Amino acid sequence: MKRLSVLIVLPLILAACTPATQDQIARDAARSTISKVVVDRFPGVPVQPAIDCIIDNASSTQIFALAADSVTGPTQSTVEVVSDIVSKPETLTCLAAEGLPALIR
Repeated sequence: MKRLSVLIVLPLILAACTPATQDQIARDAARSTISKVVVDRFPGVPVQPAIDCIIDNASSTQIFALAADSVTGPTQSTVEVVSDIVSKPETLTCLAAEGLPALIR
């Protein structure tokens, strides 16, 4: 029920913003959710580079879903969305380029 109300209210809030602001608000909210999933599901992975790679390779639909989860907290669906993004070849390439160097610093 709480998730449903978030999905109804979030678009109304975002509608009052410019497209660039909408995108930034959604990405910031999605980052919060992704951070929780990365820390919980991928221990030892450098969090900031992983979040950047995941955000950069997420579709707008995925970002919006993750942004909505920032209010209700991560669910199994959240984990699945993040896992789907992480499994994309582009994300894996980004993680290898950005995440691995962070591990050896």
